[in-house]
Amino acid sequence: MFKGMYTAIITPFRDGKIDYSSLEKIIEMQVKSGVDGIIPMGTTGESPTVSFDEHKQFVKKVVQIVNKRVMVIAGTGANATEEAICLSKSAEDAGVDGILSVNPYYNKPTQMGLILHFEHVAKSVKVPVILYNIPGRTGVNFKPESVKELLNRVGNIAAMKEASGDIAQMMNLIELCGERIALLSGDDNLLLPVLSIGGAGVISVLGNILPADVKKVITFYNEGRITESREQFYRLLPLCRAMFLETNPIPVKAAMEMAGYCTSEMRLPMTPLGKELREVVRSELRAYGVKLK
Repeated sequence: MFKGMYTAIITPFRDGKIDYSSLEKIIEMQVKSGVDGIIPMGTTGESPTVSFDEHKQFVKKVVQIVNKRVMVIAGTGANATEEAICLSKSAEDAGVDGILSVNPYYNKPTQMGLILHFEHVAKSVKVPVILYNIPGRTGVNFKPESVKELLNRVGNIAAMKEASGDIAQMMNLIELCGERIALLSGDDNLLLPVLSIGGAGVISVLGNILPADVKKVITFYNEGRITESREQFYRLLPLCRAMFLETNPIPVKAAMEMAGYCTSEMRLPMTPLGKELREVVRSELRAYGVKLK
């Protein structure tokens, strides 16, 4: 059921608090741009820096603003299984269409630990679950054979957001699991290659600022307009790179501020983009044709 373009939205802050006025503006832009879904409280949403109460309230508010116009998949990952279950149940109660659950970070569980973690989380809710494999930020890689074992244990694992950067591993996932799980690119700069191996779409960072443009890559590809899809992908590629000049979501928050959607304020230990790199981001946005404030 998960295919197309999903934006992992930022969490706008102002004076240390969540800026719900800017959030509403961001969501309205996303919906009008034709995204297939919105993902609050993922890595791009700085989820490690918000309290449990803020997390729950933010997800609830996103569901209310979206009002079923597109899908809402809440990031509910944690490195303690019980905490992940708590956040997942709360998101389900808020009315989300699914949850996004990242590998437990820092404690580096074994493959069986990963299987059991996701099994317990998935069984705690009835909504579909998207797994999120990002070894570079969690320190552990959820391997395709382990995903296959997990699918044999629970029935509501629907997709995998793959951000390992390893195309061969993604191919192995499709080889082992087939249509039992949808593959979503977790890297904007790998969207076209992931589509070419059988991927179903993307969970996008760049989609915060250019949702319709990112979606065009997928739409063209699915319509068999491969040359146009490739051309659109390569037009976006410099901006894809710019969004990772520093740790995500530092550059995309700067871009959103430049476009007038919110401040670039972040919570420590994340810090705003420096002046030199801000000029690089600004230059790439202008080159693409983004209107800046």
